[in-house]
Amino acid sequence: MSSPTRASGRIQEQPLMGDDEPLLGRAGDASQQDGKGLQFNLIIGTAVIAQAGIWILTATIWASVFLHPLMLFSAHPLLNSAGILLTTQAILILQPTHTTTQKIRGTNVHAVLNITSILSLIAGLVVIEYNKISHGGVHFVSPHAILGLITYTLFVVQALFGIAQYYTPSLFGNVDNAKSFYKYHRISGYLIVILALATVAAATATDFNKNVLHIQLWAVIVAAILTLVGILPRIKKQKLGI
Repeated sequence: MSSPTRASGRIQEQPLMGDDEPLLGRAGDASQQDGKGLQFNLIIGTAVIAQAGIWILTATIWASVFLHPLMLFSAHPLLNSAGILLTTQAILILQPTHTTTQKIRGTNVHAVLNITSILSLIAGLVVIEYNKISHGGVHFVSPHAILGLITYTLFVVQALFGIAQYYTPSLFGNVDNAKSFYKYHRISGYLIVILALATVAAATATDFNKNVLHIQLWAVIVAAILTLVGILPRIKKQKLGI
């Protein structure tokens, strides 16, 4: 999460020095322009590559599901892919913010998107667990299932930690203490997205995919790479303490 500040009840608009320099590229290459809405952050710089990757991945999964007779289990890949799609948008919309007003608005939208994402993911978990229980199936045995459980858990912990940091900084003692953890929230967020994409890749080895959906591993890998190629270069290195 970003770190907007207020002074004397008025929002300070000036960005921090060097706060708009991305990991790859020049300063300002991936920064929200003054007067532009948050929606433009979804396509700034390499974001278009990330959008191509995540939408290709989502479309591949949804098409594979809807090309076959629907069942209760069908909701599992649909809900999980929707959750990852929403989280990707949450990241892309917040990354380019650099003034205080932008950060406040971006963080609020980031939070809403991520909360919606987690609700979708939890629903996906409930569906698969209900399906397993009703059919007497084994739980958390395959690499996909194990990675999925880890991913679900980290998503929830990440969200709770982020909400606490930004909206209830008193839990950390004061605002400055809460801000000192922002970079760890950002780093872990990127790692969780990578883990989520790896979990999708692992799903291609499951019996349901092999026998029904037939989603190809190479297609998932290509879409995941595109997504990360679009996200990672827009990382503001100063926000990570680099």
